[in-house]
Amino acid sequence: MPSFNLNVLMTLVLGLLSLSSLSEAEYRYHVCYNTTSFTPNSTYEFNLKLLLSSLTSNATRELGFYNTTAGSQDPNAAVYGSFLCRADLTSDACQDCVATAARETVQQYCPLRKVTIIWYDDCMLRYSNVSFFGNMDEAPRVSLWNVGNITDPNRFNKVLADTINGLVPAAANAASGTKKFAAKKVNFTAFQELYSLVQCTPDLSSTACDRCLIGAIANLPACCNGKQGGRVLYPSCNVRYEVYPFYTFVTAPPPPLLLPPPPPASVTRSQGNDDQISTLVIVAIVVPIAILLFLVGCCFLRRRARKKYNVIQQQNVGSEINSMESLQFDLRTIEAATDNFSDQNRLGEGGFGEVYKGTLPDGQQIAVKRLSRGSGQGAEEFKNEVVLVAKLQHRNLVRLLGFCAEGEEKILVYELVENKSLDHFLFDSENHVKLDWSSRYKIIGGIARGLLYLHQDSPLKIIHRDLKASNILLNGDMNPKIADFGMARIVGVDQTQGNTRRIVGTIGYMSPEYAMHGQFSVKSDVYSLGVLILEIVTGKKNTSFYNSDRGEDLLSYAWRHWRDGTPLELLDPNLRDSYAKAEVTRCVHIGLLCVQEIPDERPTMQSIVLMLSSYSVTMALPQKPALFLHSRSELNMPSLTTESSDQTTSKSLPFSVNEVSITELYPR
Repeated sequence: MPSFNLNVLMTLVLGLLSLSSLSEAEYRYHVCYNTTSFTPNSTYEFNLKLLLSSLTSNATRELGFYNTTAGSQDPNAAVYGSFLCRADLTSDACQDCVATAARETVQQYCPLRKVTIIWYDDCMLRYSNVSFFGNMDEAPRVSLWNVGNITDPNRFNKVLADTINGLVPAAANAASGTKKFAAKKVNFTAFQELYSLVQCTPDLSSTACDRCLIGAIANLPACCNGKQGGRVLYPSCNVRYEVYPFYTFVTAPPPPLLLPPPPPASVTRSQGNDDQISTLVIVAIVVPIAILLFLVGCCFLRRRARKKYNVIQQQNVGSEINSMESLQFDLRTIEAATDNFSDQNRLGEGGFGEVYKGTLPDGQQIAVKRLSRGSGQGAEEFKNEVVLVAKLQHRNLVRLLGFCAEGEEKILVYELVENKSLDHFLFDSENHVKLDWSSRYKIIGGIARGLLYLHQDSPLKIIHRDLKASNILLNGDMNPKIADFGMARIVGVDQTQGNTRRIVGTIGYMSPEYAMHGQFSVKSDVYSLGVLILEIVTGKKNTSFYNSDRGEDLLSYAWRHWRDGTPLELLDPNLRDSYAKAEVTRCVHIGLLCVQEIPDERPTMQSIVLMLSSYSVTMALPQKPALFLHSRSELNMPSLTTESSDQTTSKSLPFSVNEVSITELYPR
């Protein structure tokens, strides 16, 4: 009877283990380099398919790691690849994850890219046109953290540091040909435990593994200070900690059961003693199995719940799109309106595709945004923009007329705004003289009112995240209309900030907390508005100063004139004959307030609109702006101001929402 019960328990354990391995791999992040692409049906693509097939078929290896080359006989078409599975995975679970990564990276995330790395919760897969085997690679670096805050961060940080640093030697000094990992569970409080894991690719030397893990651990404070969980992902190693068991293996076997010594040979054991020993043996076997069964069950239920949540989210987006059937255009109508997307009707190119001018059968003129084919990210931005913009109605926002989704085509139909974007008038040498000061002041006020509507007055609270001159369109009366909501995010009515695992936007307009740490808020848009205001006043791009003799950017240039009491010197020289002195000074003042380094010191959109419309409002004095660059003549002078670093900024900025990430490659 005991043996029968034991068999039943073992069957249940193996059944649950197999179920957990069938859970879909959970995507975390990817990086693919736009500078290295291959053409369809090329030799490289053929070799890549061979490589991915080989990696998938070898993912059942007990090591959980494999690297190989395809097409090595032709150096120009050779592909080098590898995978690394989390150390506790079964061979089936590892193969499922690698197969998913191999499929999705070429079909969805990085089509036609030669150099790619992609991370899932359970594995990492990478390939390249140059060999990286045995290298200790620390870039690209991705950091992820979760929503929960630790109540006693100082004590938690000490426990975490002691634990995770103590795992490094065990992983680095693992025998050659074995998994280079270590994991440990420690008690943080009477009711909370800390689980930590470090892992290197087995092709690293002990010294390289040690160096890689130490570097990864050093990045944890910058991303995850005070958080209940966090991880840093390098191509060659990774570290992770959580307050829940995210791995399923037992790092150390339970201590052996101390059985009573056998009786002397001359003494015959009674049946009662035999029963006692049998009971002890059964308990020693069943209890660990029961604990393992419980842990595996928890992991399986957690994965299934997360998958169900993702499905529900997708269904919600789908239902919102289906509910807008009245806005859907037929593809043939769009093709006829744009003369089959002819070059003569091409207006320009946005972040995710080209824009065409069109005319509907009733004579209405439209702007057609055609998303690039084969862009997995573009499809998500398409859904985002449809759901968002269809609900927005404001004179300073571009109006969405409808959309088209047929086959691979994903198209947005907007009202046609007569004039081009603001950057065409500000930075084009032939056109910027046409934009007098009164028009510029009106444009600044219109942009501010549009943002105020997005942040406060619209049915949804929306953060644009990509406000810049090229995303401001001008109608026939030179009234501004904010466009391009592909990057926008809805946040809760009472939510003031959030985080993202994919940093998108335009360098120069992104606030430092967003560019460096993925934290966005309404104050991120305020920062972008400040840069835009200074561009409108000066008529200069924020990037046009980088090669100047003074070695300063637009913000430091504006601050220098403000500090020296010469703000009018900032004004576009073409406007020196006709301008309102008070308005120019006020705009410079507001622009510098908007680009303060600490988000809480930037004004709200409501106060900005009030400052632009009333001279009775008292305005704070601006400090040196974020990312202030000293001019070359000041480099040797002492300064009382220190520029912010990753670590200091991360400690001063709280994070909120589900697991999020940053990477050193993704502002774009």
